[in-house]
Amino acid sequence: MDYISTRGKAAALDFEGVTLAGLASDGGLYVPRSWPKFTQAEIAAMAGLSYVDLAVKIMAPYVAGSLTEQELHGLCEAAYGRFSHKAVTPLVQLDQSNWLLELFHGPTLAFKDVALQLLGHLFERFLSNRDTHLTIVGATSGDTGSAAIDAVAGREKVDIFMLHPDGRVSDVQRRQMTTVLAPNVHNIAIDGSFDDAQAMVKRMFGDPDFAGRFTLSAVNSINWARLMAQIVYYFAAALQLGAPHRPVAFSVPTGNFGDVFAGYVASQMGLPIARLVVATNVNDILHRALSAGDYSAGSVTPTAAPSMDIQVSSNFERLLFDLEGRDGALTAARMQGFEASKAMQLTPAMRTGAEGIFASASVDPEEMGIAMRRAWDDAGQVLDPHTAIGLGAAHRLQDAGTLDRAIPCVTLATAHPSKFRDAVERATGLRPRLPTRVGDLFERAEKFDKLAGDYTTVRDYIAARAVPAKG
Repeated sequence: MDYISTRGKAAALDFEGVTLAGLASDGGLYVPRSWPKFTQAEIAAMAGLSYVDLAVKIMAPYVAGSLTEQELHGLCEAAYGRFSHKAVTPLVQLDQSNWLLELFHGPTLAFKDVALQLLGHLFERFLSNRDTHLTIVGATSGDTGSAAIDAVAGREKVDIFMLHPDGRVSDVQRRQMTTVLAPNVHNIAIDGSFDDAQAMVKRMFGDPDFAGRFTLSAVNSINWARLMAQIVYYFAAALQLGAPHRPVAFSVPTGNFGDVFAGYVASQMGLPIARLVVATNVNDILHRALSAGDYSAGSVTPTAAPSMDIQVSSNFERLLFDLEGRDGALTAARMQGFEASKAMQLTPAMRTGAEGIFASASVDPEEMGIAMRRAWDDAGQVLDPHTAIGLGAAHRLQDAGTLDRAIPCVTLATAHPSKFRDAVERATGLRPRLPTRVGDLFERAEKFDKLAGDYTTVRDYIAARAVPAKG
């Protein structure tokens, strides 16, 4: 399997290459040259597999040439052995039409663990063969940072620099990053939004003076290996609900478009997905893009669902690339125009292509609270704000007839409710407790540096602490 850039100019790489590189040298995102396909019979034969065995089946085509299936199996066993539930991503039924897919049983209580625990092992495996020191630079709206830090803390040949928007993540999210005191972990709180932090990271990768001095890699969902690992749980859930003989819909709380794009890839591989609901909060650029063709960034509104407080969704570029016939020159021109103007209009053909599988909804704080209370009153389930937005979107589209109630709809439960205790308590009167495995979080010392939201300041901070590339 080899990988090409959405902007058409970067050299094609194998799986090991794209995992270590993260972002393509032309500013684009790597995608497989073509999507591997499973037949209906092959999908049916996956029913009943353990999560690890299923993960190997789904991911084997993507790692071919870089890892054997036996090697991949060992890495998956190590990654998912740290999860607190033996099913890794268990399903919970809410009512006749709705299910939750619990993705928060990893060490940092969020769906990012499903991919990043594996990515940490992939980094270690690939670096073991190289005389290379990797400098990971990332931005987080809350959960990526803690999951990535947990995955690489203390590992040899890796340093991680993680940017988060100061004061715009929950206290639990912040502490899960800043209480990791391993010497290879560097936490940076910037004055600004997640979009500001993400723009700085992408600029560093495209800055030849900076990028040329270090061996840079990414842990955000711009890294293909992260998305690859997330494809698996769509198959896991759908198989339990009758796939491939029965279609399944998914409602996905969406910020950077990575999680829902993994669902799109699953559908391209043959999984019968009836609909992918892109559920946003009031920062609704993706809902506007899919419903009206208007991908125009506004200012970020802070909410109780900080992981969705995003106006520039990096992974949307991967979908645009597919919708435009995989023409890298077209995608490059479109993205360069967006980066200059912060505005883009989707063509009628692109909108028609997206409407074949995507639906969308923007859920306001009141509707989010209603979904949280309804889940508790009807099914005894406590939801975090992001999951509640996903469920609220599913309810609305079922009521409107966009989603057929005869087709099971799975809402991705992306974080443990204890990560957002204040928001849950405001909506339901319940204050969720941290699981015992992280129960001493508020007794641990914190370490992080606050920096101005200025590219030069952040770049120079990292350059002074990162290990230069050899040669």
